[in-house]
Amino acid sequence: MTDVNKTVQKWHASFKKGTDFDSWGQLVEAIDEYQILARQLQKEVQASNSSDFTEEQKKTLGKIATCLEMRSTSLQNAQSKEEFNLEDLKKLETIIKNILTFNKEFPFDVQPVPLRKILAPGEEENLEMEEDEDAAAGAGATDAFLQRAPGTLLPRLPSEPGMTLLTLKIEKIGLKDAGQCIDPYMTVSVKDMNGVDVNPAQDTPVASRKEDTYIHFGVDVEIQRHVEKLPKGAAIFFEFKHYKPKKRFTSTKCFAFMEMDEVKPGPIVIELYKKPTDFKRKKLHLLTKKPLFLHLHQTLHKDS
Repeated sequence: MTDVNKTVQKWHASFKKGTDFDSWGQLVEAIDEYQILARQLQKEVQASNSSDFTEEQKKTLGKIATCLEMRSTSLQNAQSKEEFNLEDLKKLETIIKNILTFNKEFPFDVQPVPLRKILAPGEEENLEMEEDEDAAAGAGATDAFLQRAPGTLLPRLPSEPGMTLLTLKIEKIGLKDAGQCIDPYMTVSVKDMNGVDVNPAQDTPVASRKEDTYIHFGVDVEIQRHVEKLPKGAAIFFEFKHYKPKKRFTSTKCFAFMEMDEVKPGPIVIELYKKPTDFKRKKLHLLTKKPLFLHLHQTLHKDS
């Protein structure tokens, strides 16, 4: 069997694996599989020296990658405008399986996105980055990130009689490779039990310093809803992100969360979990067996 046939078989198996996860309701696994396959297809689309596929076939592969991305977006956010259902996606199985002989019109009006990186769940791309790879790999990586440095933190809400506001100070995070993380920051969000945003997400500024196995932040994050008004089963998520110059995107390294019964004044230490960020808290895997945690301090403001 030729290498190209093996590649197509591998893609088809990955596609089937993803749609099976999707059918069984294992959405975190489905998203992961879709994103892995989408990245593989994108890599082929962008390969300038590859002669295994014609330009037309590459165009089709790019469109399949777009559909995989759209389905992933739909699964990650129930309120997504980019709805793309499983039955539609399944229509592409025959195409990916027979990509070498496929010569019909693509069933959906989508465009390949050859210059856009598709990232694993929970990861964000720094869309302003359009510099050459060489520049990004050096000091340019830090320069390009200066736009993010101030963060997107929001001020404390006005107080209301009888209502409680929560300030979370992100003190530090423990990581075995803390010193290697470039431009690390946190995205803080509040999600309901279905993983849907309750408040706008906030990005911290880039961390102030690194020391041994710790990255220090020392920043206050004001939760944008009174504690009494947070929905039952809600949780506050902390996604630790850092910049990867060779790949030119911002990657989520790990995440942590605290639930409403953990809201009380004083310090709190919470465990770190492996990506992808599981906002529904169904499939959680600790980042490491080592005692590495996110250190926070809570302050409650009650207007009596």
